[in-house]
Formats: sequence, structure tokens, C-alpha cells
Amino acid sequence: MQNLTLTWQTAGGAAVALYGAAYAAKRVARPGVALAFREAGTLLALFTLWQLVGHLSVMSTDHALDRADWIHRTELAWGLPDEAVLQRSAREHPWLISASNYYYAVMHFGVMLALLVWVFVRHRARYAWLRNTVVLTTAACLLVQFLPVAPPRMLPGNGFVDVAAEYGQSVYGGAVGGVVADQLSAMPSVHVAWCVIVAVAVVVIAPGPWRWLAVLHPVVTVYVVVVTANHFWADGLVAVALLLIVYLVQHAASGWRGGSGPHADAGAVQQRDRVAS
Repeated sequence: MQNLTLTWQTAGGAAVALYGAAYAAKRVARPGVALAFREAGTLLALFTLWQLVGHLSVMSTDHALDRADWIHRTELAWGLPDEAVLQRSAREHPWLISASNYYYAVMHFGVMLALLVWVFVRHRARYAWLRNTVVLTTAACLLVQFLPVAPPRMLPGNGFVDVAAEYGQSVYGGAVGGVVADQLSAMPSVHVAWCVIVAVAVVVIAPGPWRWLAVLHPVVTVYVVVVTANHFWADGLVAVALLLIVYLVQHAASGWRGGSGPHADAGAVQQRDRVAS
């Protein structure tokens, strides 16, 4: 499933092209089109940085594996459920593993992209808050990921299996020196951070009781990243902690600016939403 992913070179080139298109659209007095191109370019630039971190963080494969092993042992010492046991149970159902591999590969970007487009088109006044949340949280994760940590699937001695490779569904590219670079940025889990962002955004922005179904996305995602042995529980916990810090920073910043968060100036937000839709 490598065709489902972008290389950092392709993503970076596309980001530059989109920024150029945004500049051109602005020059011909098409601010709405320019804004759309600029936002798409920003997200692709962020993805480029994410991919680059994986390549730049390969300082020592042995240390990355040692850190992963330490995380696993520490979790067990603290009484957390063993991810290897959960994966072993899931492997009794091949369809479940196959579906989990696809969910890991497709839904991470697919759901976030759908959310960003929906908010940009239907709830423009809320978009800056969402965009800033994604950018700040991902940037915080990237800073931590400069310290290489291997995913559980690289620890067969601990009982883990790389089920994506086993099923021919791996999204990772060729190895360099026997190690795929972007596999060593497992801590914290951007997958978990993004799925929680999606759920919170839908619950906050969407009307009606059906919005609570969005909570299923992080529940399924956490299960998927564990049974595919792409992340430990700790990877997700650290990601959520960083997201909470980002929310607190944004809340404080909106207070300093007189209120510009997702709930600020509800009347003006509703009016702008009607215009945008």
C-alpha cells in the first residue's frame, strides 16, 4: 500500500506549487481561491516536515530499539495491558488484521482531510482554530520524534509481529542500512493525536446528537495502532498530553486576544458560517 503515501520530496514540491498558485490567485483578485491553495500548501508543508523528521532522527537504531523495549517493560510494570497479547488475540481473525492495516493507512489522512475541507467550506470562522490545533500539535509531536523510538512491530522478541508486512499491506518504503527511517518516530503517536483532534472538532462544531459518533474514530484508531503494533499505549498517552497542552495554550491566547476560540463570539460565528455555507 505504498501508493497511499507521499514522499517528503513529492509533498514538498506540491506545497511549493500550491503556495505559488495561492500567490497567483491573490494577484488576480481571487482571495477565496488563494486562501484554499495556501491552506492546502501549509498542510502539505507540515506533512513534509513530518516525513523529514523520520529521516533526520536516525541517530542510532540500537538506541531506538532499546527505548521501545524500555517503554514496553515500563508499561507492564505499571500494570497496563500487554499490547502483544491484544495483537495475538486479533491475529486469530485475519479479516480484522487486514481491515486494521487499511484503517491505519487510509483513515489517518483521509478523515483529517475530510474534516479540514468540511470546516473550511461550511464553518469558515472555526477553521483557523482547527488549523492551528493541527499545526501546533503536529509540531509538538515532531519535536519529540527527533529522539528515535522504534514501534512495537520492530520488537519480535517481545512478542510483536509486523502484521502489515506479513499481509503485504505495509505503507513504509525501502530500508536504508536495514532500517526504514520514518519507522523510528513512533513516540508520540500522531495518529492518536489527529484522531482526537477530529473527534473534538466534530463534537464542538457540528450540530445535533449524531456528532458524538465521531468519538468512535479515536476508539477505533487506538485499537488499530495497537493491534498492528505500530504504537504502544504510551505513544498515544503522550500525544494526547501534548494536544491538551495545545488546547490550553490556544485558550489562553484567545483570552489575551479578547476571545477567538471555537466558542467565542457565537453570534458572529453563526453569521459567518451561514455566509460561508
